[in-house]
Amino acid sequence: MAFQNDQVVVRRTESVLATNAVLRNTYLLLAMTLVFSAATAGLAMVTNAMPMNPWFTIIGYFGLLFLTQALRNSAWGLVSIFALTGFMGYTLGPIINFYIHNFSNGSELVMMSLGATGLIFFALSGYALTTRKDFSYMGAFLMVGMLVAFLASLGALFFHIPGLMLAVSAMFILLSSGVILLQTSQIIHGGETNYIMATITLYVSLYNIFISLLNLLGAFSGNRD
Repeated sequence: MAFQNDQVVVRRTESVLATNAVLRNTYLLLAMTLVFSAATAGLAMVTNAMPMNPWFTIIGYFGLLFLTQALRNSAWGLVSIFALTGFMGYTLGPIINFYIHNFSNGSELVMMSLGATGLIFFALSGYALTTRKDFSYMGAFLMVGMLVAFLASLGALFFHIPGLMLAVSAMFILLSSGVILLQTSQIIHGGETNYIMATITLYVSLYNIFISLLNLLGAFSGNRD
């Protein structure tokens, strides 16, 4: 009996250590990808890069996403995730330039969106880590919600419906916040053991929140030149 108890303790210790390793590696890689994407966004801004064709952006994003998923268990997965986040960062450059050049308070809008995104992330991550609640029950709802929001965003983009785009932005903020809770919970409870995939999920959530906040702030608080 004592031997079995020792085995249980060892397995629990190994599980905790593995979870901590995934969490540590995820946050480290997330920080690195955020810095890299900020650099590519800055490059796009300095060179006054033109906004990418929406179809090219979608194809590039999903292509790099699927590539990263396929390589997630190899060292090439790290190369792929930096390619993905660098690409996404580059697409931000023209968007940020648009707000800076077309709104008298554009810089403030960008900084407010950036600060609010960071605050949301740290608050939600801290809540999930502190309470250690299991948010796995949200998975199916968030998946369906993201699909609906994505399709709605395409409709708003191609049919030029500003009101729908604002509603979609609000949806993305709520859904992406839920994804942060879910992903952090999965890491804590061992549901996610691949830090590359965990990083992608958190990065995309932060990207969506930032863009959505910028869109809403521009619509309701922006001062056009």
